[in-house]
This record gives sequence, C-alpha cells and structure tokens, in this order.
Amino acid sequence: MPNPARSMALCCLTALAALLVVGMVSHGVLRHVAQTLPLWGPVLLGLRKSELAKWAALPCLIFWLGIMALIWLYLAGLLRVITGSFSPVEIAMTVVVGAASLCGLVVGFRWRTAVRPWPAAAAVSVFALLQVLALRLSLLPSIAHR
Repeated sequence: MPNPARSMALCCLTALAALLVVGMVSHGVLRHVAQTLPLWGPVLLGLRKSELAKWAALPCLIFWLGIMALIWLYLAGLLRVITGSFSPVEIAMTVVVGAASLCGLVVGFRWRTAVRPWPAAAAVSVFALLQVLALRLSLLPSIAHR
C-alpha cells in the first residue's frame, strides 16, 4: 500500500502545479504563486513522511475544492460568486485541481494518524489561516496585476 504521507504530498503538488498552469495562461503567475504558498507545507511534510501532512493538507484541499466548485457552478450558470471568463485550459485545470483535492481528501479521511488532537487542531487552524491570508495577499494590487 502506498505511503499516505507521500500520496497526500502528490495530491497537493498536483493541485499546486495545476494552479500555476492557470497562472501562466491567465492573469500572471505571481498571483497564483501567492495563492498556492500554503500547499507547499503539506507537500514538504508529506515528502518527509510526517503525519502532520494530513492535518496541514486538509484545510487547503477543502478550500481549493470549494473554489473549484464555485467556478463549476458559475460555468453551469447556477451561481455567480466567482465570475469571469475561463479558457479551455483554465477549465481543464479546475478539473485537475478538483480531482487532486478530492483524492487528497479521500486519502486524508482514510489515514489514521498518531497525531494528538491539539497538534492536529493547531495544524488545521494554521494552514486554514495561511490559505485565507494567501488568497487575500494575492488580491493586493501589487500582486494581482502582475
């Protein structure tokens, strides 16, 4: 059976790479680099086979799956929370990010770790906060328009 920490790292790295591809074909890669910074934590933890990778990855993957769902709902004409025009490459990358996020969540929910509740809660809280702050940072004019 594959190592769940490495599987989690691979899922996060796949989502990260797809988001960077979106940056290259759309508004510029700097914005997407800023948005994806928190994903590097679970990638590095997973490559080191740390059980904290699960707890660092879960909030990031939930965040990105939620963003992708909002984009899909917009494209289907059902909801206008996220708007814009999306190229075929960007749409394909939403599928990649969504699939990687979903796979990572499945790995995470199946993976039983020995991490105690307080460190797990701290990791979830820190990475949830980092992901929200990264999105906010990416919207600053000095980053968003480069």
